[in-house]
Amino acid sequence: MTLNSTAGPGGPADPSASTEAVDAVVIGAGPNGLVAANLLVDAGWSVLLLETQDEIGGAVHSDGSVHPGYIHDTFSSFYPLAAGSPTIRAMKLEEHGLRWSYAPAVVGTPFADGSWGMLHRTAEETAAGLDARAAGDGDAWLELCEQWDRIGDEVVGALMSPFPPVKAGLGALAKLHRVGGLDFVRDMLTPARTFVDQHFRGEAAKILIAGNAGHADIPLDGAGSALFGWLLCMLGQDVGFPVPEGGAGMLAHSMARRFEAHGGRIRTGCRATGIDVRDGVARAVRTQHGDEIAVRRAVVADVSAPALYGGLVGWEHLPGRLERRMRRFEWDPGTVKVDWALDGPIPWASPPATAPGTVHVAESAEDIMTSRTQITADAVPAEPFLLLGQMAAADPSRAPAGGEAVWAYTHVPQRVRTDAGDGGITGAWDSADVERMADRMQARIERYAPGFADRVVARRVLGPRELETRNENLVGGALNGGTAQLHQQLVFRPVPGGGRAETPVKRLYLGSASAHPGGGVHGACGANAARAALAHERLGRLTRGTTRP
Repeated sequence: MTLNSTAGPGGPADPSASTEAVDAVVIGAGPNGLVAANLLVDAGWSVLLLETQDEIGGAVHSDGSVHPGYIHDTFSSFYPLAAGSPTIRAMKLEEHGLRWSYAPAVVGTPFADGSWGMLHRTAEETAAGLDARAAGDGDAWLELCEQWDRIGDEVVGALMSPFPPVKAGLGALAKLHRVGGLDFVRDMLTPARTFVDQHFRGEAAKILIAGNAGHADIPLDGAGSALFGWLLCMLGQDVGFPVPEGGAGMLAHSMARRFEAHGGRIRTGCRATGIDVRDGVARAVRTQHGDEIAVRRAVVADVSAPALYGGLVGWEHLPGRLERRMRRFEWDPGTVKVDWALDGPIPWASPPATAPGTVHVAESAEDIMTSRTQITADAVPAEPFLLLGQMAAADPSRAPAGGEAVWAYTHVPQRVRTDAGDGGITGAWDSADVERMADRMQARIERYAPGFADRVVARRVLGPRELETRNENLVGGALNGGTAQLHQQLVFRPVPGGGRAETPVKRLYLGSASAHPGGGVHGACGANAARAALAHERLGRLTRGTTRP
């Protein structure tokens, strides 16, 4: 409802500016913001979703700008966490246009000897392949799968719930004896590098866990990396690594269509510039257009923690200890992503019998560790660990018949001190730097796929600067809203004393990847924020004995 025009701070009224009132404003139309907006509108709230960019989706976006006839995902691509998320499943997005598509195999890693380590949709097929490489590894793999079958749902629930995860945690505790008790807990907290050596003999099995652990920025010798590797492998066999048919953006657009069908409103090209706080309560959201949107119930911010604290909300409204703690907030590494349009499939020297959608390019777990160690030392990796997607293998609509839409990304330091390679990359991440890094990445692929360059029709390179320009939450190319290492997870996310969506400002909730449980397209951060807002509203009604705030 439009009310009246008001003057912006320190200036005359913009004739086009207005004041309106809604139950909730959600700032940011990435996957977390979209999930939060849907849950709030489901509760009967009037919800306005603001997005700075001209298109919704945040890091869930696709376009055809690399080459005519090809669809490339600008940021994320494969979505096991979304497919495994109870919240996203409950939204029934298939009723709003989402169609999942799957590659013949889930994940693969090519080796120099021409063999592959493969993760298939069934445990038995995966185990057979691993056992053929190293006798005994198949049985070891099936033991991990049995653990997942017994406790996997509770682990996912505990990881995606607000901290502490009381309900899911109690469920996991009740089943713990069925998966080995404290031995299982110890395994999950063990560094991935140690875990794989304790469980497997062959490199094929080891790199499945290590490669999937490498999706986060937890070092393979860091606590918790085994849990992440095990989780993604098991989800891969359980729900696959699906992609939205027609491009990643179809996932975001199905969420948006659902939201609007239930009465929600989306305003794109509209930057939130501030949150008005009075008496410790979030009262309104200001926009770049001079609008002031009064908020009756909640503001959910799907923005990075540094953009919220001291940004949208001034430090004068926040405790001094939060300002001190935020000075120690740590970003995850930056990213360089390359998209290729190929006129044929990747010419692997020895292609696997079934094509994987996701490919990990690394010769061993030690290879991955070396790359990560160099990043930790602020060095650009000489032999970068690559995450690669064969998109037409997963969804034929992504490329013309016979062609392939390929991407690969690798991590780089937020601050570069040196180049562990040929010394040509400075860390400025200008066009020269990103093209040199793209050449290094392409050369790495060529070792396993001779003739790759000959099939390239077009190439797009997105370095840290370009990624942040397209999505302001990806600061310096950081994909996960802050490091996923243990010192900034759980109750330490985004700062010690966190772990929940609530903020020091009443009716204001942090619903981005900077909040627990962190990065990944699972919507849990947004869901936790929305549920916290709804719970506080219910509590307020009970306290006041009324039905409205």
